[in-house]
Amino acid sequence: MLNKPADDPGPDSPGKADPGVLSWTEELRRVAVAVSKKDRNSVSSRQQLFYVLHWTPDARGFGITVRKGRDPESADELWSIDRALSKPPRFVSDDDRPILRLLWASRSFDTGLRAFGLTPRHGGEALQLMAETGRLCRKDDFLPLLLAAARPATVGWRASGDGRQLPVLLPEPAASLVVPLQAPWYVDLEKHQLGPLQVRGNPAVVARLFSLPPLSATAAALVGEALAESALELPSDPEHARINMRSIIAEPLPVLRLQTLKTHGNRSWREYPANYGGGLFDVALPVFRYADVDVIPDDGRDFSILASGETVHVERRHTLEEQWMDELAATGLEKIAGYVLHTFGRPPDNAFGLAEEGVWPLFMRDELAGLSAAGWQIEFAEDFRHRLLDIEAWDADLVESGGGWFDLDMGIIVEGERLPLAPMLAALFRRDARWLDTGQLAQIADQEMIELVTPGSSLRVRAPAWRLKPLAATLIDLFDGFPGGNSLRLSRFDAPRLAELNDSSRWQFKGQGDVLALAEQLTAAQGIGHIDPPAELGLELRHYQTEGLAWLQFLREHNLAGILADDMGLGKTAQTLAHLLLEKEAGRLDHPALIVLPTSLIFNWKNEAARFAPGLSILSLHGPERKSRFAEITRHDVVLTTYPLLWRDAAELTRHRYHLLILDEAQTVKNARSQGAEVVRKIVARHRLCLTGTPLENHLGELWSQFDFLLPGFLGNNQTFTKYWRTPIEKQGDIQRRNLLARRVRPFILRRKKEDVARELPLKTIIVRKVELVGSQRDLYETVRVAMDEKVREEIASKGFNRSQIVILDALLKLRQVCCDPRLVKAKAAQKIKERAKLDLLMTMLPEQVEEGRRILLFSQFTSMLALIEKELKLLGIAYGILTGDTRDREEQVRRFQAGEVPIFLISLRAGGVGLNLTAADTVIHYDPWWNPAAENQATDRAHRLGQDKPVFVYKLIVAGSIEEKILALQERKAELAERILSADRGVDAKFGRDDIAALFAPLPN
Repeated sequence: MLNKPADDPGPDSPGKADPGVLSWTEELRRVAVAVSKKDRNSVSSRQQLFYVLHWTPDARGFGITVRKGRDPESADELWSIDRALSKPPRFVSDDDRPILRLLWASRSFDTGLRAFGLTPRHGGEALQLMAETGRLCRKDDFLPLLLAAARPATVGWRASGDGRQLPVLLPEPAASLVVPLQAPWYVDLEKHQLGPLQVRGNPAVVARLFSLPPLSATAAALVGEALAESALELPSDPEHARINMRSIIAEPLPVLRLQTLKTHGNRSWREYPANYGGGLFDVALPVFRYADVDVIPDDGRDFSILASGETVHVERRHTLEEQWMDELAATGLEKIAGYVLHTFGRPPDNAFGLAEEGVWPLFMRDELAGLSAAGWQIEFAEDFRHRLLDIEAWDADLVESGGGWFDLDMGIIVEGERLPLAPMLAALFRRDARWLDTGQLAQIADQEMIELVTPGSSLRVRAPAWRLKPLAATLIDLFDGFPGGNSLRLSRFDAPRLAELNDSSRWQFKGQGDVLALAEQLTAAQGIGHIDPPAELGLELRHYQTEGLAWLQFLREHNLAGILADDMGLGKTAQTLAHLLLEKEAGRLDHPALIVLPTSLIFNWKNEAARFAPGLSILSLHGPERKSRFAEITRHDVVLTTYPLLWRDAAELTRHRYHLLILDEAQTVKNARSQGAEVVRKIVARHRLCLTGTPLENHLGELWSQFDFLLPGFLGNNQTFTKYWRTPIEKQGDIQRRNLLARRVRPFILRRKKEDVARELPLKTIIVRKVELVGSQRDLYETVRVAMDEKVREEIASKGFNRSQIVILDALLKLRQVCCDPRLVKAKAAQKIKERAKLDLLMTMLPEQVEEGRRILLFSQFTSMLALIEKELKLLGIAYGILTGDTRDREEQVRRFQAGEVPIFLISLRAGGVGLNLTAADTVIHYDPWWNPAAENQATDRAHRLGQDKPVFVYKLIVAGSIEEKILALQERKAELAERILSADRGVDAKFGRDDIAALFAPLPN
């Protein structure tokens, strides 16, 4: 503490210290100053430690910083004292180690400085050792402080500047600073000295002086009287000593405040083991309240000093206080010694506790009511852990907040007050991991009482688990990154979840009955009733397709969007065409429907629309001529465009409004940042629909991308979806999140697998997938066709039909190769062609079917084509087996496929057309058509044979209008041709007649 420096009387003044001693210390100081200022570098040529004394402006806080260098002023501060102790470097001497240990032991004490504290217990020892090294310096000029003789000191008063008094120690001779230790020290800044102080009286009482706040004159007088009883003379201020004190005469009130303290370490007490790591400790703090004065039980004084500094006299009722303390002891509360609790700050003087922590719930249940009945006023600190109240009632309000969003405000009634439940649940989910795990959640007993804490309040509430478990199972994601407030934000599309909670035994939602009605409809969406197909539909819908049509109509009726996700081959295109026809028949198709699809499916849509829905006018915006047809968009029912052209034609497409926007093979826009995905989000349409057999191929982000197109905001933005859905489900295996996400999206996805509708299908279903040639591949086909047509005609003219077989077969082979992949043609120009229509279609199909769990046999006559397919599968990381004439481990390849080790089996005609039993397969793909339909059937029968217990789907990939389609037509028209091909005859006349050649070499249709 800083005192006013006294005038230096000089070494010859009477009654002062020995002149010889002072002369010696003065000379030592002058030498030290000279050495420090003029030639510090010569003192030591090596690094060493220096100790710098710091003090706060009011001189009530002191600390030490340790610096490393050749002199204290230029040295660097040493932060890693623990490392210097564990592995002492060369600059740490034997004298330094005990000092560092003392400083390290006092590191947790707050001095108000960025320095190690000087604790009351070890501070004097540390100062002594530091001064003895000669390397203890002051903070302002880094000059050394020299150890000097002890000085006597008395207690006095110093004005604090506001009319109040502050007790101080007055050294003799005077010193600038007093370090408040158990045995205090002085620092003489003028003489660069320090040493211990000798004070008459009890050292513990002296040490308490330093914790006193500034006192009024009356309080100072009372303190002086109290200290005099401890043989420590503290003069009172004679001018104010006779000021009259205010007296408190009031009926006392016993008050018990219950609190949970945060500690940084406790000693053992009763059944509490020693805990040096810190933690929470529950205490009861009794006081006796006399009007506005609280008196603690152990304080025997009849005066109190208020926070304002006023000193008052209290007429105590000691007998009554003793009676109250007996009542308290009867409950099991015991006084806790001050040394037990190591709190952040001074521990309370009136702390009482129970012998075991586990007894607190019993105390709250059995004893608290008795104390209250006996007249005790019970108060609860906000952090007290054991006050648990029961819930009187539960309610929930659903309020529309605009834009299809609602605020769900769930509340509980406690002691007549309504409290918001959402923040309490958010805190519960953060602190108790059981609520975030499906398995652990199921194991929570319904009758278990769960503690809920009201934020910013002392209330702790008990709720039975059965009330809360449906909330955790249904709404847990709404608490992700909970921003605070009293309500949860829901989309109208979350209505089904509210229906799960709207149980009158648990909740009763108020308001917005239409939302709950929609919830019931969405929940039952998979079981929507029958609807009659459109009159003009040119095919008979199967039962499940009629259900799909009704579902599509339901979505439109309720202004919802969805994903028709039936397995490949179940007729998503047919259901969609029926949906469009119904819209037209009802007069709702007053704006066109825009369908975006892969290039390979353009022909399929045009073909099926022409066959099954001729009443729909179709506009295909494909190829270079499309630019001349943009003006026709509003004059058609259906507009077809492709994903590659979407962003190129964005300006024209976004000029119009559409009744329906459909994405076929919607997984194509799985990258939400792609140009195509950005364009579809800008197109204005009343209704939106996705068609895909695999709404999820690789990761959940693809599902999010489709829902972000269909229902923006329903699954949050991409970042929050990744954080709260993808990461927990994909990386952490969070089953609860997975199930919850499935429930959320279920009303908007209609998915039927082949096995689910197997009774609707024949045992073998043949599906022809057609694709058009475009660009350079189309040009190559036409070039080869024209050249081969001319060559064949010349050959037949010169040699006759029967003798022209080799030339004819070679010409047909080249056309078939162009259809399969231009790279099968040996010409250099063909190798450079990038378009591969059929391969692109195949590589769209295979990942979907593998994702669906299909087991696939893929046949091709060309082993070179199988090699190209191999490369694509490797790029996609899809496992496969292969069987060609070059395969040596034939049996092993078959075994791997039958055992389920690979999902795809590539097979060439010669190697695998006969003699194999591959009943593990349920899907057969013929990449190129066989001349001999019997050969195709035999290949198909590798899977479709006795022992097969699953429906088999057979796909034939055909280039529309090409030689392949002609082959297919020939197989259908000429039944006798199949009989002849079953023979060993390989002549051309066994395959084609003279009249067929012209058809085989016909040009591609425009």
